[in-house]
Amino acid sequence: MIEVESLCKNFGPNLAVDNISFSLQKGEVLGFLGPNGAGKSTTMKMITGFLPPSSGTAQVNGFDVQEHPIEVKKSIGYLPEGAPMWSDMNVANFLHFIADVRGFNGKEADAKVTDAVDQTHLHDVLLQPIETLSKGFKRRVGLAQALLHDPEILILDEPTDGLDPNQKHEVRRLIQRMAGKKAIIISTHILEEVEAVCTRAIIIAKGKLLADASPNELLKRSKHYNGVSVSVSNAEKAKKVLEALEPVRSVEITGDNWLLAYPKGKDPINEDVAQALRSARLKVNEIRLEAGRLDDVFRTITTKN
Repeated sequence: MIEVESLCKNFGPNLAVDNISFSLQKGEVLGFLGPNGAGKSTTMKMITGFLPPSSGTAQVNGFDVQEHPIEVKKSIGYLPEGAPMWSDMNVANFLHFIADVRGFNGKEADAKVTDAVDQTHLHDVLLQPIETLSKGFKRRVGLAQALLHDPEILILDEPTDGLDPNQKHEVRRLIQRMAGKKAIIISTHILEEVEAVCTRAIIIAKGKLLADASPNELLKRSKHYNGVSVSVSNAEKAKKVLEALEPVRSVEITGDNWLLAYPKGKDPINEDVAQALRSARLKVNEIRLEAGRLDDVFRTITTKN
């Protein structure tokens, strides 16, 4: 549904997006990750047709974004950074205006607005001017306008920015419900969001695409992947015992009677760790296998380039 090929964007002498290529199919939720200034928002703006690329191409549903901008925009629901809106309009009027722009009128427009309001839980603020809303509610209004025409493709730039934990949970559940029927791109700084809703993740830094993999595949790159956290009666003694194990790369004490053993490879070491501690007659209070940490992977990938 989206095909990006060698996309570049220059702002004067500055190269904001540097030769990015990827594709996206229906049913995929793509997490777009990167530090501030990495080029995430610029890439999204080029895909949606709001910025022309300096070179390269982007196609949406087979339409080139520069040659067929209207067809592209019909297919896309876009929540931009900051979600600019007419602040003196109330929420209901704004959403009806968006319905009109999208070509709906009468009962069909009313139904579209009602559905978008239901999905984003905006009933309590429908008659409030947008300028009086909190940042979280403004974000939800922006999300409602992106969903209103039930697009095949959603491009959401920081969709949960400004939302409280309950609201974030609601938006993530909404994305999960829509995922099978649409192609979705989400730009986010919240790594737990990627694990919660994304089937794929792209990491970019300094305009370059550095990784494109599923969240599970990225977790396998973490130094914590298949590590073992253990709570024991004597952490110092346990540390020496575990450091002597062949499959253990290193061991560190992480808290009161807690330590973490890192594997040399990617194979689980929990059985080796448990057996060694039992043999040393150390009391084990708790033992758990580490799944890996995306923040490790993100930091490693974005700082080594």
